[in-house]
Amino acid sequence: MVIVDTTVWIDYLGGVANPETEWLHAALDRERLALTDLILCEVLQGVRDERVAKDVERQLLKLEVFDTGGIEVARNAAQNYRALRSRGYTVRKTIDCVIATFCIRDQHSLLHRDRDFDPFETVLGLPVIHP
Repeated sequence: MVIVDTTVWIDYLGGVANPETEWLHAALDRERLALTDLILCEVLQGVRDERVAKDVERQLLKLEVFDTGGIEVARNAAQNYRALRSRGYTVRKTIDCVIATFCIRDQHSLLHRDRDFDPFETVLGLPVIHP
């Protein structure tokens, strides 16, 4: 399963061409793609028009949406944050810690365009799609 991060969805929905959006476009009909509840929230927050937001939501809900909440993920995300910080990496967003930890725990690959995920890959083994 490939989790598609907010950074890729924003570019894709905005018509921005880059290796990640091209990979996503090609994979829509051939890969098992999903997102998390937090990614859904971030994408929908960025849509200013209510009608467009409802259309985007309808399209995204065709994919599997995972619930990332819960004590276990919260605890593990905090541990991962501390582990990276002790190695000199500071992750800027808590949501990225939760998404990365969720993917590591369940061995989902992540398609992203956000450097905050890089130490999760190199230090903690986050599976990442590199188009």
